[in-house]
Amino acid sequence: MPRILPGPDAPIYALTDDRLSLGRSVIEIVDALLFAGVRLIQYREKEKPAGLMLQECYEIRRRTRAADACFIVNDHVDIAMLCDADGVHVGQDDIPVPEVRRLVGPEKIIGLSTHSPEQAQAAVALGADYIGVGPLYATQTKKDVCAPVTLDYLDWVAANIHMPFVAIGGIKRHNIADVVRHGAKCCALVSEIVGAPDIPQRIREIRNAMSLQRTLT
Repeated sequence: MPRILPGPDAPIYALTDDRLSLGRSVIEIVDALLFAGVRLIQYREKEKPAGLMLQECYEIRRRTRAADACFIVNDHVDIAMLCDADGVHVGQDDIPVPEVRRLVGPEKIIGLSTHSPEQAQAAVALGADYIGVGPLYATQTKKDVCAPVTLDYLDWVAANIHMPFVAIGGIKRHNIADVVRHGAKCCALVSEIVGAPDIPQRIREIRNAMSLQRTLT
């Protein structure tokens, strides 16, 4: 299976969230994402029992593998290892990247959330495979989210960090063109996608907005 990282070949990074999915199961959401051609999917469920998360991740792993899509698990390194996910995404207060690497080995992808130039530079030194850049805008999809870092931080990363990165935090159809204009080649979206009644149609709209902005820059 190809190693997929945030970038031009995978411009949409979709995160799950059962609370925002209009009553649909996480498996239904993943099926819709894969049908729409999304190649980067992160399982991010904050309020579920570990056993249920593992069960869902086994099923998502089966589906993403069949679709040649990349499957990342948020926070839970143990679940990522058990279901043989392609990688894990951690935050600044989670298990440090070097220790995660000791657990998952050299082939797995490790993403690290960053909120400042210092954290981005540290992520490179620590051996992360990609970084999250955000939250760019105010977002309600996480309870412990920090204040928005604004597009200024995205500008800095685009100019100074030569590793894959994904812009995240409050990104919607109406502002995604601005995010692309400021240097993002991959954008992570949660509520804008999983909360859409027609997910494939929403993905098409997002792709069109990103493509149009790229032709203008």
